[in-house]
Amino acid sequence: MGNVVVTVRRIGLEIIPDAFESFVKKTLVLPTKDKNTGIRVDFIFSFTPYERQAIERAKPVFLKGIAVKFASAEDVVIHKIFAGRPRDVEDVRSIMLKNPDLDLEYTTKRLKEFDRSMESDGFTKLLDNLLKEMG
Repeated sequence: MGNVVVTVRRIGLEIIPDAFESFVKKTLVLPTKDKNTGIRVDFIFSFTPYERQAIERAKPVFLKGIAVKFASAEDVVIHKIFAGRPRDVEDVRSIMLKNPDLDLEYTTKRLKEFDRSMESDGFTKLLDNLLKEMG
C-alpha cells in the first residue's frame, strides 16, 4: 500500500477518506481526487479472475498524449449492478442510454456467473428489469 500512496501523492492526487487504510481493507478501493480539477480517480485492487479480465479489457484513452486505461462500459455496468446502490443503478441507466451498442451478451454472461456464485438471480434480474424499463 505504501508504494501506491507515494505514487498517488506524487501525481497530484489527494486521498479522500481520512482513515484510508481501513477503508481500503474493507472495500478494496482507494478513492482519490485530482487537486486541481476535482475529478475523482478510484484505485481498485483486484484478486479475482473476472477482475483481471476486466483490467485486460480496459480501453486506452489518450489524455495529453498519455494513454490512460478506462474500464469498458460493460464492465462498469457489471460493477455497478454488483454494487446495487440506487446511485449505481442510475449510473447503469445512463451508461446504457449513452452506449446503445453495449455488449449485452458479455454483460449478462458475467452477471449470471455472479448470480451462480451467490446462489441468486438478482444481478441478471436487475439488468433485465432495466432493459425492459428502457424499452
